[in-house]
Amino acid sequence: MRRRSFITLLGGAAVAWPLRARAQQRVHVVGVLASQLLPPLQRFERKLREYGYIEGQNVRFVPRFAEGRDDRYPAMAAELVALPVDLIVTWGTPAALAAKQATSSIPVVMALGDPVSVGIVSNLARPNGNITGFATQNVDLDGKRLDLLKDLLPHLSRVAMLANAANPMVDASLRTLRPAAEQLRIKLDIFDARSSAEIETALQRLNDARPDGVLVAPDLLLLTQRSEITAAFAKYRLPAVYPFREYAGVGGLMIHGANLGILFERAAGYVDRILKGAKPADLPIQLVTEFELIINLRTASNMGLAIPPALIARADEVIE
Repeated sequence: MRRRSFITLLGGAAVAWPLRARAQQRVHVVGVLASQLLPPLQRFERKLREYGYIEGQNVRFVPRFAEGRDDRYPAMAAELVALPVDLIVTWGTPAALAAKQATSSIPVVMALGDPVSVGIVSNLARPNGNITGFATQNVDLDGKRLDLLKDLLPHLSRVAMLANAANPMVDASLRTLRPAAEQLRIKLDIFDARSSAEIETALQRLNDARPDGVLVAPDLLLLTQRSEITAAFAKYRLPAVYPFREYAGVGGLMIHGANLGILFERAAGYVDRILKGAKPADLPIQLVTEFELIINLRTASNMGLAIPPALIARADEVIE
């Protein structure tokens, strides 16, 4: 997506300023490396406005969206470094890895699952170098999503996980998820989709296997195809637990994960501090503490699935 479209969608149109006032303002150039424009990025831009950063006045956003193609991130990160930008905001593990490989000097504020397990930093409290940000700890959340699926389906014995095995977070997640599945005596099978073109085939293979339930991995490539994924599971009548709120808007049955909108608002705070002179190495990587459980009763009804009242009572949001 082009920069102008990004700015328009985020509502960042500049307010008219006197030319002299504009000339006195330094314009910070902020690169954005992500898969797609989604609501958390809009909340990021709105929060930056509260800090006083207005597109066209004192900040210029340079977005690079991979649109579900993780192989594009290295070239996009190199483009941002070559401009150069003053700072790069990344969303997702592949984007953060690409930024880390592209620069050791330009500050990077990242949002991803677990930066330690994939080798982006070695220490959360003192990340060192040019990278800091926020971690959702999705490695731990996968086990909780499995527990939710078990609460929904007490006789659960076979679970399929739709994942992008090219994402390093998958291996990290499986190191936690496989022992949890074994403890619950659940057989876990992985169905890999490494590009948008592979998702339809992976969904068909998954349906042919007829598991009791499905876990959708926290991956932005999959998120870009969320409508197709949720529609397939509704058609196949396969109960699934998803990692991001955006799946709820397209009919996802159950969603459990970090509140990414809050995460990106906090990321705006780090961007503000860095642009004012703070060093990323002095800003600890923060763990997200706000998690939400969303249950879509409309989808459950269409699938002929009864949600246990105890599970509904635990939900932060119920869609009826």
